[in-house]
Amino acid sequence: MTQQVTEQSIIEQMLAQGLISDVDVERIKHQNSGRLQYLINGNQLLSQQLEQFINDTYKLPFVRLDHFQVNAALFDILPIAQAIQLKVLPYQKQGKVLKVITATPLDMHLEQKLESLTGHSIQLLLSTTESIQQILERNQGNQHLLDDVSDEFRPLMLKENDEGVEELVSLETIDTETAPVIRLGNSILLAALQRRASDIHVEVYEQGVEVKYRIDGVLYPATATLDTNHHAPLISRLKVMAELDIAEKRIPQDGRFKLRIGQRDIDFRVSILPGVFGEDVVIRILDKHTISDGMKLLSLDNLGMDSAVLKTFRKAIREPYGMVLMTGPTGSGKTTTLYAALNELNTGEEKIITIEDPVEYQLNGITQMPVNEKKGVSFAKGLRSILRHDPDKIMVGEIRDVETAQIAVQSALTGHLVFTTVHANNAFDVISRFSHMGVDVYSFISSLNCVIAQRLIRKICKHCKQPLQPELDELERSGFSPQQLADMTFYQGAGCDQCHHTGYYGRVAITELLDLSPRIRQMIIDKKPVLEMQAVAKTEGMISLRESAVDLVQQGVTSLKEINRVTFVD
Repeated sequence: MTQQVTEQSIIEQMLAQGLISDVDVERIKHQNSGRLQYLINGNQLLSQQLEQFINDTYKLPFVRLDHFQVNAALFDILPIAQAIQLKVLPYQKQGKVLKVITATPLDMHLEQKLESLTGHSIQLLLSTTESIQQILERNQGNQHLLDDVSDEFRPLMLKENDEGVEELVSLETIDTETAPVIRLGNSILLAALQRRASDIHVEVYEQGVEVKYRIDGVLYPATATLDTNHHAPLISRLKVMAELDIAEKRIPQDGRFKLRIGQRDIDFRVSILPGVFGEDVVIRILDKHTISDGMKLLSLDNLGMDSAVLKTFRKAIREPYGMVLMTGPTGSGKTTTLYAALNELNTGEEKIITIEDPVEYQLNGITQMPVNEKKGVSFAKGLRSILRHDPDKIMVGEIRDVETAQIAVQSALTGHLVFTTVHANNAFDVISRFSHMGVDVYSFISSLNCVIAQRLIRKICKHCKQPLQPELDELERSGFSPQQLADMTFYQGAGCDQCHHTGYYGRVAITELLDLSPRIRQMIIDKKPVLEMQAVAKTEGMISLRESAVDLVQQGVTSLKEINRVTFVD
């Protein structure tokens, strides 16, 4: 097997030749990727030494790919399937010469293979295996390249038989639609995974079909507008995959399907909504591979909570009984936070049971029960069964109705620690939400340990982060005082290949924790105005969602525009 040039091999050789020290190696040891770039950041001399060292060692020009984006037309010359197989990257075309980046400079036959494959003269350049692989994976999902992806990357449908055993079914055999529709559906799903989308939106209008991806909480166009002729076959295709009624087009429908792509099992939840010009679709993506990787690092310490909030939250989840309530809109990370709490409490000494719709994370040592409305297993019915199973701690995925709310409150009052979520705008709105459900306020308040409201804020991409001077009127609308502005530097993301030119990459939580002190409890029972209760809570140390967001701006984690999108000015 031809030896590949990796970041690790370069670092080891640079250390052996004295270009870097053991201290440098120790400093980059915990970087998962981009270690060479991390090593030379801000060190122009070392950057020049690195390139000279690689050129002398491998006799090929070295190319850094940190912000490189492949011209899509080059994959017409060198198909992506062959590029993946050969671990090369088309870089540039000059006349009849195609420049190709490789990580295997000692492969004597590579140049000949590429010339035969492309019909061009080949000039080889050098980069690391990690850099090449990362860019190939990003481009693998692009719609116009998917026709060339080899069979190992094709999605396979996972279906359960009558015994509950999962069976693989080729996507090409489950539909009578033509191949172009199959490729279109596969392209939309695969590209969504490549771009880290949490949801796919298919919207039909008079002028055409729009496909959008929700990435880090914001919608972005996925493709150019599609002709309306593609709408009906695409919707039928998705309905067949989700086992929905193709003939029914006048009422909403919900379903789900599971795909295996490579070694990854991915769940898709499908919601169909009839509109003026036809049916719209929203598909929620649950990538178990990403979730399972994230679960290894999932702890309260990694959520980014303010230290004071974290201390209060930890106290609440370690109480012997009561209710810990999370609130926020769909996709605000409520379940992730509760699972981080359960992870911390999962010592094996107590029985922990969850009921969810669906079970998004899988944790060892915790009994997890999925809701199944078709089989008659609702949150309320499942929760009753759980209480007969001798639990110490219970997590209810969501309180949707008065019956579930009443059972959860009674469970918290009778010796169980209950974790649950409900949809509300902030911590105080939760009180009125339960009151409107018809739950006895005194019982509810007596059971409650704390309420924590949460949102997710996009983080500025670290690869294209740069200082920004906001407009004066924007600062005034944002409510910043002159004292705050004196010591603040604002940042934005310029947009790069790493973040798909959005300027943001990843999200972090902001929180608002309401600690149920005796004074706050009494004010709720006395039905005091919300503004009065908020004022008292602030004197007792409550940090609002806005204050939590402003703190992230001051740290340079997010932008002013982003916090204004997600939070109100206090």
